[in-house]
Amino acid sequence: MPRTVVLLPRWVSVLPAAALPALRSASVVLATADVPDAAAIGAEPLEGDPPADAVVLTTDPEHPVLAGADVVVRAPDSAGWALLDAVAVMDRLRSPGGCPWDAEQTHASLRPYLIEEAYELYQAIEDEDRAAMREELGDVLLQVLFHARVAAEDGAEPFDIDAVAADLVAKLVGRHPHVFADGERIDTAERQEHRWEELKRAEKQRESSVDGVPLGQPAVALAAKLTSRTARARLPVELLPAGPGVGDQLFALAAKAKLAGLDPEAELRAAARHFAEAVRAAETAARADGLDPHALDHDCWKHYWPIP
Repeated sequence: MPRTVVLLPRWVSVLPAAALPALRSASVVLATADVPDAAAIGAEPLEGDPPADAVVLTTDPEHPVLAGADVVVRAPDSAGWALLDAVAVMDRLRSPGGCPWDAEQTHASLRPYLIEEAYELYQAIEDEDRAAMREELGDVLLQVLFHARVAAEDGAEPFDIDAVAADLVAKLVGRHPHVFADGERIDTAERQEHRWEELKRAEKQRESSVDGVPLGQPAVALAAKLTSRTARARLPVELLPAGPGVGDQLFALAAKAKLAGLDPEAELRAAARHFAEAVRAAETAARADGLDPHALDHDCWKHYWPIP
């Protein structure tokens, strides 16, 4: 039997179907040190030269074991292959001969689009519109690609999409030691959320429980985030804003919702959207009766207002 090496995707031990015949007839299945959870898929550590009838698993495309292989089985393209096309298109748009508008954009000029696309995705999720979600996710991805391409052109402190992705991978792996490293085990989402915050606080060397909270987010969401952060820091509830001012009262209401396990931003958005639908329903009913919906008086509004 020829010596077979199976080249796996990094981080994920996915055995390609083409390797199954060799695996079934192999005298032993070995794995190089870079293969995660090798024991879970029945592989033993590779030590020295593998036997001629062994199957060797590796995620390293430069590993020396590949040079001595008679057969190399590669896993099919993993999820994310189309992202390379998206990067290439973005590069073309910003390059000479590309799109003049795209070429003129800066991080600052793109800020409104980042906010707009994020909210359009938010609404698509609220509406449970799968087609819109797919489109809006693409638009949010475009913002990431756009900013990374602009950053790559910075002569002082350049970085590109690969640096962005590499930092993300390092962050995800580092903050999930229970998945990517031996040691602690976390079996609940609540425990993982707390562990994530602990690792983030240590990583960023934060001095305050509210460091890192983005102050530019919508006010209700900001109040909720500050409430959750300070609750983890065991801040007494009576120290939350509760004064007579409108701002304090709104904060108190948002805090009360958050501490009750609700998302006050989502709750307020749902109420606002319900109100907008009621307004449209009243205007439509008035129009059907021959009235001008832009000239309704108090009694007309009361008459056509939909019953909750």
